[in-house]
Amino acid sequence: MIVNKEGSGTETGSSSRPPVVDKAREEGQSGRDMAGNSIHRSGSRPQLDLSKAAIQGNFEERDPTILLPNQSDDISHLALDIGGSLIKLVYFSRREDRSNNDKRTKTLQEKLGISNGSRRSFPVLGGRLHFVKFETAKINECLEFISSKQLHCGGVDVCNGLLGAAANNNAVIKATGGGAYKFADLFKERLGVSLDKEDEMDCLVAGANFLLKAIRHEAFTHMEGQKEFVQMDDNDLFPYLLVNIGSGVSMIKVDGDGKFERISGTNVGGGTYWGLGKLLTKCKSFDELLELSQRGDNRTIDMLVGDIYGGTDYNKIGLSASTIASSFGKAISDQKELEDYSPEDISLSLLRMISYNIGQIAYLNALRFGIKRIFFGGFFIRGHAYTMDTISFAVHFWSKGEMQAMFLRHEGFLGALGAFMSYEKHGLDDLMVHQLVERFPMGAPYTGGKIHGPPLGDLNEKISWMEKFVLKGTEITAPVPMAPSGTTGLGGFEVPSSKGATLRSDASALNIGVLHLEPTLEVFPLLADLKTYEPNTIDLSDHNELEYWFTVLSDHMPDLVDKAVASEGGTDDAKRRGDAFARAFSAHLARLMEEPAAYGKLGLANLLELREECLREFHFVDVYRSIKQRENEASLAVLPDLLMELDSMSEETRLLTLIEGVLAANIFDWGSRACVELYHKGTIIEIYRMSRNKMQRPWRVDDFDIFKERMLGSGDKKSPPHKRALLFVDNSGADIVLGMLPLARELLRRGTEVVLVANSLPALNDVTAMEVPEIVAEAAKHCDILRRAAEAGGLLVDAMITNSDGSKENSSSVPLIVVANGCGSPCIDLRQVSSELAAAAMEADLIILEGMGRSLHTNFNARFRCDALKLAMVKNQRLAEKLIQGNIYDCVCRYEPAN
Repeated sequence: MIVNKEGSGTETGSSSRPPVVDKAREEGQSGRDMAGNSIHRSGSRPQLDLSKAAIQGNFEERDPTILLPNQSDDISHLALDIGGSLIKLVYFSRREDRSNNDKRTKTLQEKLGISNGSRRSFPVLGGRLHFVKFETAKINECLEFISSKQLHCGGVDVCNGLLGAAANNNAVIKATGGGAYKFADLFKERLGVSLDKEDEMDCLVAGANFLLKAIRHEAFTHMEGQKEFVQMDDNDLFPYLLVNIGSGVSMIKVDGDGKFERISGTNVGGGTYWGLGKLLTKCKSFDELLELSQRGDNRTIDMLVGDIYGGTDYNKIGLSASTIASSFGKAISDQKELEDYSPEDISLSLLRMISYNIGQIAYLNALRFGIKRIFFGGFFIRGHAYTMDTISFAVHFWSKGEMQAMFLRHEGFLGALGAFMSYEKHGLDDLMVHQLVERFPMGAPYTGGKIHGPPLGDLNEKISWMEKFVLKGTEITAPVPMAPSGTTGLGGFEVPSSKGATLRSDASALNIGVLHLEPTLEVFPLLADLKTYEPNTIDLSDHNELEYWFTVLSDHMPDLVDKAVASEGGTDDAKRRGDAFARAFSAHLARLMEEPAAYGKLGLANLLELREECLREFHFVDVYRSIKQRENEASLAVLPDLLMELDSMSEETRLLTLIEGVLAANIFDWGSRACVELYHKGTIIEIYRMSRNKMQRPWRVDDFDIFKERMLGSGDKKSPPHKRALLFVDNSGADIVLGMLPLARELLRRGTEVVLVANSLPALNDVTAMEVPEIVAEAAKHCDILRRAAEAGGLLVDAMITNSDGSKENSSSVPLIVVANGCGSPCIDLRQVSSELAAAAMEADLIILEGMGRSLHTNFNARFRCDALKLAMVKNQRLAEKLIQGNIYDCVCRYEPAN
């Protein structure tokens, strides 16, 4: 296997025959150990060490936990890409196993046909992938960071043990880049570890392939300042051209995993821009040079087509007057010295000259090999909007609009990520896009929209930093610390030098969050077409729409903070955390207002989820806990009377009343300002009755008659019952107790299995899967239908039916089951749901999505392979106007038969 190690970022002139690398053909890969001996590599599947294996816990359990004391797969990995300017670090931190072995969970698994033994096995059972940058000139910061987190020996627990300390003498870290050779002795001296050098080009390609397959909003185009994300199709990804712009430029044709060829390159790259710029402008840094270009006007120094043709276009060959005919061309005829030209103009002219040429060469190579996709990355890009615009213009111009330049959000980490994947047991090969969740916690520290380093792990430390922030317009500043910190990513904290439309040197820094690996997440199997599914109904690419919803969230913040503090007893600690949450979430909003695409494609659901994640980050687990309990109790008190009223009705009248009840009860939503104002006008029962009395058909979206015909049939023809219905419940209190539970009861009465789908984690006053069984148990005390179904579904584990002779028997009723949906947001993205929900959906033929978050903010346009009913009361005037051309408190009853 031949690899050109000089070509990944630097081209020194005309090259010899381009090397070809085909790692896919190496089924039983071989490599070399530290001494150069051949070793066998078995691929990424885990190799279990079963020595001294023992069952942990009760031997009689059906699926006991097996402890493997000598298994090393769970040791956290670390990989480095040490370049001339920056060190990029990728490391994995484990998440403790949160398995639940209670009776209800085991019963649910049996009902759905799930067992631990049948689940897919992963070498990484949940954890986080972190991305950190350091300046190479401040490599001691990097070494201190690795040492403080004990990343070089698999985590603090391992290093603190005797076996870990002994093993540390032979510890190896995967590394790529020139610094892997330059600083090998320093790593050995300071950390006692050896650097296992991986080929740069191998790593670049491996990292790019993983990102394009695993991260949903990884690739994007950038034209005229507009960022647009491109969804990649795994089946149509290859071949593509990877253009890595470092000091020089390498162009790599990628044909598959481990299959690539360096087909071209140029010695005119980032080093050229920096070198010439330093000579011509006296700039001290690359970022300073980019900053100058933002304020430049290249027309003062470049010769344009209009300069040659008297200000007109050259239409015959399709050149506009503003096209650059010759970079720096005016310097020939102008009677000026270097100091007569503005450094800003020189910088911009240089940037355009180099970017245009790289874009043109990339296009020509793509044309030469029939490649449709071109991805650009490397040190030269730096998330700089104007650089990306210039490259994009060149590709668009030369291809006559047939090709687009694309960029990667994590492009600076391609090499480090590829080095990480070179570990035999990294486990990432098995992960799919729906098993990765990106989150954006506060960094260490957060300044000017920048994250320097990984999230702060200690809550008090994080709160202390948030308390020091001073907001000044759109600029967020923090004081410079008296002593350097070992957790910073760029060696100290600086006050940002720019804001607004001017350049931030690391404009893409906050684009990179923490990747949470959730192997148990799956795609909802009843989506009609996964490729066309888009959960968000409200697209925030429209600035006016974005500004409106930001205002809504900002206005709701004081009330939310008050509720959060109250939920923790109103202590001083809770007040500090509440204030820190408000500052942190406001900082997120300010960043997204400045660059809406900073965190990927932005929809309203993403904003709402970000708020909940931020609350949890500051340890506010369930803000509305006491309110939910109070409303549940009040609603359960009147449930028996409601059920008696329903039982006295005819089947047709009862069905209409049930749907009206769901819509009326959906008014209770603490996320809606209109609803919050209603709470001041009466009790929960009074508001519910008022809402019921106002139910008048036709509703704004009214498919009830179609749904009624499917449920009850028409004339003498009766419709068969659905086999299994999934009811996605929304709020606690009247919403679930007086709305969805009676509807579930009606379906059970008709012989339909019912699965109540609720949040895995709290969000606003939404009911959670942990809370639903208790609500059902209380309701079952007053209803035999619910009692038998709950017992059959394992919700009343210890209850048995008593026959007239006093004997016990199992229920023959269809079951009522509760499953967690896998998320903790008011909305739901059906591309990422729990394995339990995916299993429950396999035999479902009816879905009922209830509430604004799950049926309007998301999934209003979703299509399914089974019958679907979407029910909600609209509690926001803007949403009512935009979505259904209606008004606040209008109702939606949308029924869609199976596709």
